[in-house]
Amino acid sequence: MLHDPGSYTPPLRIREIRLAPKERDTLKRLAADLAAAAALPVQREKAGLWRRLNDLEPTRPLVWINEIPWHEMNVAEELTLNCVDPWARELETRLRRTLYQWRHMPADMVLSDFIECPMAIHSTDFGILEDVDVVRTDAESEIVSRHFHVQIRDEADIEKIHMPVITHDQETTDVVFDAMQRLFKGIMPVRKTGQSHIWFTPWDYLIRWWGLQEAMIDLVERPELVNAAVERMVDAWMVELDQFVEQNLLSLDCSNTRIGSGGYGYTWDLPGAGFDPARVLPRNMWGCSNAQIFSEVSPAMHWEFALRHDLRWLSRWGLVYYGCCEPLDRKIDLLRKIPNLRKISMSPWNDPARIIREVGGDYVLSFKPSPAIFVEETWNPAKAREAMESVLRQAEGCHVEIIMKDISTVMRKPERLWDWASIAMDVAQEFDAGR
Repeated sequence: MLHDPGSYTPPLRIREIRLAPKERDTLKRLAADLAAAAALPVQREKAGLWRRLNDLEPTRPLVWINEIPWHEMNVAEELTLNCVDPWARELETRLRRTLYQWRHMPADMVLSDFIECPMAIHSTDFGILEDVDVVRTDAESEIVSRHFHVQIRDEADIEKIHMPVITHDQETTDVVFDAMQRLFKGIMPVRKTGQSHIWFTPWDYLIRWWGLQEAMIDLVERPELVNAAVERMVDAWMVELDQFVEQNLLSLDCSNTRIGSGGYGYTWDLPGAGFDPARVLPRNMWGCSNAQIFSEVSPAMHWEFALRHDLRWLSRWGLVYYGCCEPLDRKIDLLRKIPNLRKISMSPWNDPARIIREVGGDYVLSFKPSPAIFVEETWNPAKAREAMESVLRQAEGCHVEIIMKDISTVMRKPERLWDWASIAMDVAQEFDAGR
């Protein structure tokens, strides 16, 4: 995701990069370690498995971990930063976290054989900055409790949602790219990457400006106002996407790019026939959406106030992922209206038997075991195993990925997550052998 429409990030502007010898040595060493791991044959093997899964071909369940509580993960100083320069520290963080996951909890992770140089793309966002009170229980954690102050109360307030403007600072991109090429010459290729997969979720942000209780009441009492606001949000995302296309800023995501709230986007179905490598279009990519706040909203209201609006966006993409944390087991008939739908989120809030029965082998089920298992006083590997085996036994003949995410804490015991990854891979292999 490029940005958070509920906040504002100033544009990145870099005109020169000067690194100390220690910083250069650190980044080169990390890149060399990454290059060695990326060259292993297993990377191609795992990428092939992800393609089979996403193309709805028979394969074992695939496993990936995301949304990791990195502030609890540092073991033996593996994540301790050496660099001082802000740009170098950000790059060092990315390299260290990638290597850490590969060493301790790779599951079906796939490493790129190049280092990304993100293009300096900036959006002015959607005009409303969230007004929020934050409460923290852990000063180091990115997980916080929020209370949002209402900013949309009537029709006039909808005009606060502005159409974004996209710019690309070509000079910053070139400066960074040149610096990375010099730094990693002979170690690993560097590739410019534009905007790839876009996290499109109007309700995730609209609710921050509207208020949870207020929005749910207005679905009944002021439906015209709610529909107008959702339409305005979709308009803003569409305007932004049009600018990505016009400025040729999109990059393919049929790779080890995270798709929606699930796993990787590898597939032979994308970028599709007639693809021009010099100009990536939405139809060459994955789209996604969700309405997490609609967990207890009826299918009819889900359609009226979310999905029918989303179709304007979702129809532009080659393949589509739908859902996140919301239960969808009673709404599969609605989701079948989405063109090119390929993956459906199966969060812990679903009835597994019902969603498996409703989906069958028509789509990939993105199964998310509950991360609550990590906060129990005593780590229980047998319970973790049974939680996955129970679902997979019911999902025989289905296409399944196992995604562990939303991990707020592992009680400062990272070994629990390492162990879970090993257990998940054992379970996946067990069900592969049982095919």
